[in-house]
Amino acid sequence: MRRLFAEGIRPYVGKILLAFLCMALAAGSTAATAWLMDPVVNKVFVERDEAMLWPVGGAVILTFLIKGLSTYGQSVLMSQVGLRIITDMQKRLFSHLLQMDLAYFHATATGKLIARLTNDINMMRGAVSNSLTGLGKDALSVIFLVAVMFYQDWALAAVSFFVFPLAILPIQRLGRRMRRVTANTQEEVGRFMTALEQSFQGMRVVKAYGMEAYERSKVGSLIDTIFKLTYRASRTRAASSPIMETLGGLAVTVVIVYGGSRVIAGETSAGAFFSFVTALMLAYQPLKSLANLNTSLQEGLASAQRVFEMLDLNRNITEKADAKPLVLKGGAVSFRDVYFGYRGAEDERPALNGLSLEVPAGRTVALVGLSGAGKSTVLNLIPRFYDVNSGSVTIDGQDVRDVTLNSLREAMALVSQEITLFDDTVRANIAYGRPGATEAEIEEAARHAAAHDFIMALPQGYDTMVGEKGINLSGGQRQRLAIARAMLRNAPILLLDEATSALDTESERHVQAALDALMKGRTTIVIAHRLSTVVGAHIIHVMDQGRVVESGNHEELLAKGGVYARLYSLQFAAEPAPSEG
Repeated sequence: MRRLFAEGIRPYVGKILLAFLCMALAAGSTAATAWLMDPVVNKVFVERDEAMLWPVGGAVILTFLIKGLSTYGQSVLMSQVGLRIITDMQKRLFSHLLQMDLAYFHATATGKLIARLTNDINMMRGAVSNSLTGLGKDALSVIFLVAVMFYQDWALAAVSFFVFPLAILPIQRLGRRMRRVTANTQEEVGRFMTALEQSFQGMRVVKAYGMEAYERSKVGSLIDTIFKLTYRASRTRAASSPIMETLGGLAVTVVIVYGGSRVIAGETSAGAFFSFVTALMLAYQPLKSLANLNTSLQEGLASAQRVFEMLDLNRNITEKADAKPLVLKGGAVSFRDVYFGYRGAEDERPALNGLSLEVPAGRTVALVGLSGAGKSTVLNLIPRFYDVNSGSVTIDGQDVRDVTLNSLREAMALVSQEITLFDDTVRANIAYGRPGATEAEIEEAARHAAAHDFIMALPQGYDTMVGEKGINLSGGQRQRLAIARAMLRNAPILLLDEATSALDTESERHVQAALDALMKGRTTIVIAHRLSTVVGAHIIHVMDQGRVVESGNHEELLAKGGVYARLYSLQFAAEPAPSEG
């Protein structure tokens, strides 16, 4: 709670103090309403003093006007503060998540992250708004109304309030139960969002394999679980009502019996008694709100705890305090006795097992081998998506762990077999490689990637929306946009992971020619399963079980008759030999 106030509320102390002033006016007006019952009954109805009719009526109107305006003011101010807290916390959490390592996103379900950024933070806002309003308006209203009650009849006030301390213990228990239920509910909501995302994104596979019933059952089970938890939370939240209703009825009964006997005995006036009863009745609602405050607060605190846990996560990939920008002299990449394993991997064998290899500056180096040999891991280590367990990765003799992340990654362009396009225009997806690029530069990159012609054939050309993950485009079109993005970046080091795998023969010919031109003078590392795409590489490293087992150019490796030659013969046994020019 202290952290929530310190990190979420402190910037808005001024507005909160102004809201508290409005709350104080509203609370004072409520108490004034109860106090005015004394002259209304005694002066107007008992004594029938006509001179007091308009002054008392005017005072009542003024009191309600002040209460209405002050209630409006505090509602607007608290709404603004609550919404700003949501905005600030969402920005802060999203910014923090952007800095987390790639491994974190691989290990964390997307639905869980979305649930934190939406549901949890919204419940935090409710906790803040309700607690501030409860501490302000409701608490002040109770204080002022109790003051009126003691002013009118201190003995009767003392008698009527003896019952309320009995509610403290059960309300505390309800709050603890609510916190547990809320934490469980939010966890299930995260699973529910993940299940929805996976079902919608994999709808093609769902329908192809006739798995609608399975998905319906899986998601339906989560919905039922959320229903049960939400229903339990509703029952817990509502449980304070019978407690307060019973205690309130007991208090009113005591007041009527004891206070009525005092009026009959002439020990107090009817006006004072009605003023007292009005104050008691008006105090009941804020007292009830304060009783519900604990359960509402516990809901928000359960969510706040989850959000703060995420904000407290530390990333593994960090810059050294004395990190310097990468100084490129040519872009030579070197791996020296590198060992690396993915955390939590079912296979305990390291992905790289003492790997050493050289990528000379300005040369094209291909990595080939069976799946699982460690080829993609090599690409992941160069831009520091992960850090080596031991050994070193250097660029022009500089360890990648000793340079700033921005300068390191600005020196590279990546085209992966897993194409990522955003639900934006074609132009925006290409420009993602270099924000601020001109229209001519974007179009030139598209031409080099053999993408311009198909883009112009789209309904709105470069302004066409590609859909979520590029769903409106074919696989080959998506790949060419990704290549255009890398071309626009114009980085000195190129990382190509199956960059032409989804292209048809004609498109591959055009794109390969563009890539050949782009790779000239640049350090390029190519991963390819189709050996026809790497026969022209300056150096080919053959990998197996995380190590380089053969190195050389295409002709040299064929002549050795080793692993590369076997792969080549298997791949092209039924095909004519490809051109090596």
